[in-house]
Amino acid sequence: MRSFILSLALPLANAFTINVASSGGNATSGKQYGFLHEDINNSGDGGIYAELIRNRAFQYSDSYPLSLDGWRPVGNAKLNTSRLDEPLSDALPVSVNVSPRKCTPRGNAAGNGNIGLLNEGYWGMAVEEKTYTGSFWVFGGYEGVFTAELRSDLEEDVVFGSVEIESEAQEGKWVEHTFELVPESNAPNSNNTFALTFDPAGLTDGSLDFNLISLFPPTYKNRKNGLRVDIAEALAQLHPSMLRFPGGNMLEGETNKTYWDWKDTLGPLKDRPGFPGVWGYQQTHGLGLVEYLEWAQDMELDIVIGVWAGLALNGDITPKDELQPFIDDALDQIEFICGPADSTWGSVRASLGHPDPWPLHYVEVGNEDWLAGGPEGWESYQEYRFPMFMEAIREAYPDITVISSGATSDGYDIPAPGIGDYHPYREPDALVEEFDMFDNNPVGHIIGEVAATHPNGGIGWDGDLMPFPWWIGSVGEAVSMIGYERNADRIPATYYAPVLRSMDRWQWAVTLVQFAADPKLTTRSCSWYIWELFAAHPMTHTLPAEGELDPLFYVSGTNQDKQSFIWKAAVYNTTNHADVPVSLSFEDVEPGTKATLTVLTNIEGDPYAYNDPHEGNNIVGSTVTTVEAGDDGAFEFELPELSVALLDTAQEDLQTRDRLDAREPSKSWRA
Repeated sequence: MRSFILSLALPLANAFTINVASSGGNATSGKQYGFLHEDINNSGDGGIYAELIRNRAFQYSDSYPLSLDGWRPVGNAKLNTSRLDEPLSDALPVSVNVSPRKCTPRGNAAGNGNIGLLNEGYWGMAVEEKTYTGSFWVFGGYEGVFTAELRSDLEEDVVFGSVEIESEAQEGKWVEHTFELVPESNAPNSNNTFALTFDPAGLTDGSLDFNLISLFPPTYKNRKNGLRVDIAEALAQLHPSMLRFPGGNMLEGETNKTYWDWKDTLGPLKDRPGFPGVWGYQQTHGLGLVEYLEWAQDMELDIVIGVWAGLALNGDITPKDELQPFIDDALDQIEFICGPADSTWGSVRASLGHPDPWPLHYVEVGNEDWLAGGPEGWESYQEYRFPMFMEAIREAYPDITVISSGATSDGYDIPAPGIGDYHPYREPDALVEEFDMFDNNPVGHIIGEVAATHPNGGIGWDGDLMPFPWWIGSVGEAVSMIGYERNADRIPATYYAPVLRSMDRWQWAVTLVQFAADPKLTTRSCSWYIWELFAAHPMTHTLPAEGELDPLFYVSGTNQDKQSFIWKAAVYNTTNHADVPVSLSFEDVEPGTKATLTVLTNIEGDPYAYNDPHEGNNIVGSTVTTVEAGDDGAFEFELPELSVALLDTAQEDLQTRDRLDAREPSKSWRA
C-alpha cells in the first residue's frame, strides 16, 4: 500500500492548490445517493426477497408456461399440476396434486413410507440454526401429520431440522397450515432442499393438492414477507438515502397489457397473480408495493416511485384518448402511498396495516421513454403523455416533484416545474469527460441510473459488459458522482443501477453487490466501497472552490448539521502515473484544525482488477489518517493515481479515528 505524506512542514511542489470559500454555495437535498431496484438478475425473487421456495405457487403467463420447475417427488409420490374447480384463488388457479404411485422410483425414497414433494430453492438454500417460518395450503381430506424438513440434497439425505404439523385438512376446502422450523445444526454448504411429506395411509380421497408453499428465514428488521438479511444489510451499510422503484424495464412490461401493475401486488400472497418479468423469468409479486415501501421505511429512504406511462418495451403506445385511465391509476397509487387514511386508497393502505401515510416527494412518469417505441414513442411522451401526467399529478399534489423519464440531453425541453432523469452507462473515460455536463444546465435532473459498464477503448454495447465493477471503472464513477454533487442544488440524488446480481442467473453483470444462496458468497464490489464512502458524508451545502482540475476532480462543501467541512475527490490519471500533491484550504478553518482523510486505492495495482465472489478477494485498500492544517491553514497531502479520497473535519469522525488509533497501532487497514 502506498504511504501518504501528511501535514508537511514545507509546501508541496506543483501542488493542486484549492481554496474553498465559506459561503456562496448552494443547498443540496442532503440525500445525494441511493439505488434503483427492479427484479433483474433474480435480485428480487431468489435475491433480496427472502422467500426460499422457488415456484411456490405455480404462477405462469404467456411468456413463461406453467411448470413444476424447482419441484421433485419424495418417496412413492407422483406430482401433477392441477386446475381444481375450486382453486386457492382467482390469482393462483393452479396447484400441485400429490398422489402415491403404485411402485417406488429409484433415488427418491422418503425412508419412512411418507410421500410428498421437495423444493430445490433458488439454486440451493442456506440452512442455519435459526427459526424458519413456513406455511402451505392444502385441499383434500387427510388425517395425520405433515412433516416439514430442511435437508441436504436427496443424494446425501441429511436432515438438518424437521417439524411435524398436525393436519387440519378437509375434503372440498382449502386450509392453510403454518409452522416454525429450527434446524439442529448448520449445513456445511447451501446444497440443500426443503421437503414436505405425509403418510398416504391418512388420505381420505387418494391425493392432496398443495399451493403457496412458503418458507422464510429470519428477515431484515423481522418483517413478515420481508428481505434477506445479508443482502439488505449490504445495501443498508451503503448509507443510502434514496430508493427508486419499480424500475426500470420492469415498470414498462413487455406489452401494454403486461406492465407492472401495483394493484396486483397488494394484499395476501394468495391474491397476487405474479408478473411476466421482462428479464427472462416469471415473478411472484411477493415483493410488492407495500414491501418496497416497508423496505424504504426500514432503511429510512426517500423514494422515487415510477408510474406506468402508456409505453411498453415492445413499442406499444397508448393513444392520447385512451391515456386518462392510466393517469387515474397513477393518482390512485400516489393516494395509496401518501393519502390520508380516510381517503379511498389511503383506507386500503390502512387496512393492510399502515394507517400512517408514507412520505412521497418524487414521482417519475415512465422509464426511458426515449428508448422503447422508437421516435414515435418519444414524440408521444413529449407531445402528450408526460404533460398530461404532470398536470394531473401537480394539480392533486403540488408539493410532489414530477420527473420526466428522459433528460435534456435526450433532446427534451422539459416543461417546468418538471425535472429530468439521466442514465449514463459508460466507459470510465466517458464518465470523466462528462464531469462538467450539468455545470450550466438550469434544468434539474436525477441521475436515475449510472455505472461504468464497458472498458475504455472497447466496442461498447456491441460487446459484453465487464464481468464485475472494476477499479478504473469505479474511479470513473467517482469522478461522475463528484460532478453531479457539484450541482447538487439541481441534482437531488444519484442512483446506482442495477444494484444486485445472482451469481446463478443474471442478465446484467455489473452491480454493486453479488450474491448466491450461501450468504458467505455475498460480495461487495469495489464500486460499493466508493459509494459507501461518499454517501456516509452528505453535504447540506456545496461551497465554491478555486483551483485547477484534471487529473484531480473534487467537490467541496459543508454539513451544517455537524458543523463540518467536507471535500470529496478522485484522481483519474491514466497517462501520468505520478502521485498528485494537494494543498487544500477552507476559508474558516484555522491553523491546527484536524480532519479525517480517507483514501481508497487498489491494492493489486491492476486497473482492471475486481472483487470476485468466486475468489473471495477484496482489491480495495483504505487508509484513514488524521491530518492537521498547517500554519497557513492548508491541509497538505498526496494522492496516488486512480484513488478516491474524502476529507471531513467533523469531530465525531475524529473521535472515531482516535478510538481506532487506540485499538490498532497501524493507521492502515484493508477494507
